[in-house]
Amino acid sequence: MKFLLNLYVEPTEEAALAGELLCGQVFADPSITAAVRSHDGVAAVTEGPYTPGSDQPTGCYLIDCDSRERALEVAALILAGRDGGVEVRPLMDSAGMEM
Repeated sequence: MKFLLNLYVEPTEEAALAGELLCGQVFADPSITAAVRSHDGVAAVTEGPYTPGSDQPTGCYLIDCDSRERALEVAALILAGRDGGVEVRPLMDSAGMEM
């Protein structure tokens, strides 16, 4: 199963040690973020971060592991001894089923 881990701590290399890391990326400064939303079929661009400063994700990892429980273990490994958070989301394939 593939999971996306949104990091709310500085990215580390711990996930790579588990052998399950497919890729990872650090996000650019949130001040240069833009969001595109549609209302009544009209797209509008909003400059700046979508969420408050301390709630901004700092990066993400894509991992491939056997279960949701293992994905949660990897998230806990990333956090080990640090404050912050990791959001764990399963990815779906084109048919809508979990990978």
